[in-house]
Amino acid sequence: MKILYSVQATGNGHISRASEILPFLKEYGEVDVFLSGSNANLPVELPVKYRSTGISLFYKEAGGLDFWKIIKHLKPWQLMIQAFKLPVEEYDLIINDFECITSVACRLKKIPSVQIGHQASFQYSESPRPYSRNSIGEWVLRNYCHATAHIGFHFQPYHPNILPPIIKESIRKTNNCTQSKVLIPNQTAHITVYLPQYSYKELVKYFRSLSFVKVHLFSAEIQKSFTEDNITFYPLAKETFSLSLCSSIGLITAGGFETPAEGLFLKKRMIIIPIKNQYEQECNAAALEKLGCLVLKEIRVDFGKTICEFFGIKPHHILLTENANGLNEYYSEWTNERIIDEAMKIALKYTNTSRKSKNRLNSHEIPEPAATAVFGDTNTNFPLESSAINIIP
Repeated sequence: MKILYSVQATGNGHISRASEILPFLKEYGEVDVFLSGSNANLPVELPVKYRSTGISLFYKEAGGLDFWKIIKHLKPWQLMIQAFKLPVEEYDLIINDFECITSVACRLKKIPSVQIGHQASFQYSESPRPYSRNSIGEWVLRNYCHATAHIGFHFQPYHPNILPPIIKESIRKTNNCTQSKVLIPNQTAHITVYLPQYSYKELVKYFRSLSFVKVHLFSAEIQKSFTEDNITFYPLAKETFSLSLCSSIGLITAGGFETPAEGLFLKKRMIIIPIKNQYEQECNAAALEKLGCLVLKEIRVDFGKTICEFFGIKPHHILLTENANGLNEYYSEWTNERIIDEAMKIALKYTNTSRKSKNRLNSHEIPEPAATAVFGDTNTNFPLESSAINIIP
């Protein structure tokens, strides 16, 4: 079976999840990857065959979407041309992780496709929404990625077609994370912080005052790790972030999906600050608040006091309290392999490709396809050492 796996590369969550999914997906057939987007910061370790700058999101220094920059980089006619050129008709199964060009291509050519990922969960009314719904945001979540079927990932099984989150294997295998209430010397305890909507220089003003607790601050603006006072600054790297999160007393992050899901899996207490005007993040925040997380609309002058109260931090000792979300057992019994197997059962049923039997038991390995084509401009965030790059004719 030939599979096209289209991945949205706006932000880092989709790429991180795709890296975990791909090894299991390749057991079902030959997989080509279409990567769309231009502002992710993680290195891409995927067999990328098609690439586009796509539609990307940009943020202001002090938080919130930069709509002017988003519109400036939008090229609708180029996206339509790319949709016509994308050879979706050559594949037995199209799996789409919230990627617009593939969605348009499938609609134009009347090819069935399956949307898989967190955004797919919002096709179901059972997924939590904020008290005040945003009609435009709701429309985007439901229509940006049109598909024949929708298989969602979410914090809880709100619908039969919603599965647990994909958790990085490095996180799953970690067994050095404290789960009970303990006293930790303040010279070793730390809070892990990842707030991509803020400039790290903006965040320093708030965290430097917490001199009695260490802060691990991750930012795409940092090229090399260094320490100033109580803050250690780190560039974005999966292994480093995983280690920091596992050994932390808690997490402060935006309202994305993958990072809070890992925090829930590890039973970390979390402060969530959703990106302004990001309706999906507001929906995630509504779900996380019901699971015991503290949700803030923005960083205010009393941020340090809020941190100390929520995490139980005192100048002479730090009390690590368990996040009683009750989901750790639910997450643990669902391995990534089991999640993908269940997703493929649903996908094959909806796309009439069940006659293509999965070849998980085959002894031969399916060769990894080389990257052979690019749409639009090349993004230097994505390493191309092994790629032969050509424009699709």
